[in-house]
Amino acid sequence: MIRPEQGGALRRELIGFAGIVERNMYLIRRFAWWELAWFLYTVANTLTIVFIAKGIEAGGGHLDVNRTTIVLLIGAVIWSYLGLIFEIVTETVAWERWEGTIEYTFMAPISRASHLLGMGAFAVIYGVLRTALLFAVVAASLSVSFGNADFAAAGVVLLISSVSFIGIGMMTAVLPLISPEKGTQLGFIAQGLLLVVSGVYYPVTVLPDWMQWLSVISPATYTLEGCRNAILDGASVSQMWPDIWPLLVIGGIAVPLGLAVFRRGERYAKQHGRLKRSG
Repeated sequence: MIRPEQGGALRRELIGFAGIVERNMYLIRRFAWWELAWFLYTVANTLTIVFIAKGIEAGGGHLDVNRTTIVLLIGAVIWSYLGLIFEIVTETVAWERWEGTIEYTFMAPISRASHLLGMGAFAVIYGVLRTALLFAVVAASLSVSFGNADFAAAGVVLLISSVSFIGIGMMTAVLPLISPEKGTQLGFIAQGLLLVVSGVYYPVTVLPDWMQWLSVISPATYTLEGCRNAILDGASVSQMWPDIWPLLVIGGIAVPLGLAVFRRGERYAKQHGRLKRSG
């Protein structure tokens, strides 16, 4: 039998329990759009796994182990490089907040273009070195044969595509300014959505028609295609022009657009007192 004082304590605990559940439900409602974004990210990751099987089927079901291994290796390494660019550029604001230098940086006598492009240049230098090391280590572990691969041409494509990645990173870098709570995470969700439409682990031809349309405007699509042509088939830079010119166009649009978006977001953050907020 429960004594009255025990019943009162149990009631208080149950009320507190229900209060915690209710509070988190209100938080979900408050950030409903972010929850939708995370759901789309989960869908993208799931589809990425499913489309790998579709890619094998599109190849006739006959698996060339060496070639398939290299295709997946290139996809994983390029995705690692793209992820690093996104991480460094997207977390431009987050890093400043962690270090407590955000106000000093945003008041420094330097243009925002120099600030963001400097972050992008560092990301490219670090990313290229890290990616080359990663590719060498993993390739050596797998003991694959590259035949007449043109690694120099693949490197040229990767560097050209970096301009586009920096531009997109600038756009996602504004998200932590607009939403200090979950803006950084949304930048990585954007990265995940690029993953599913760009053919990282499978040809884009296995995608539904509407996804194939999206793959046309993704710089990762042309980066992967160009690098695979160079490494698998020994294609030269001139032979990869069909993959290079879209990267030049996308880069020429993405960087100015990224700067404009970031400036707009910076102005909004300053007007609403969100510059130094961390949550």
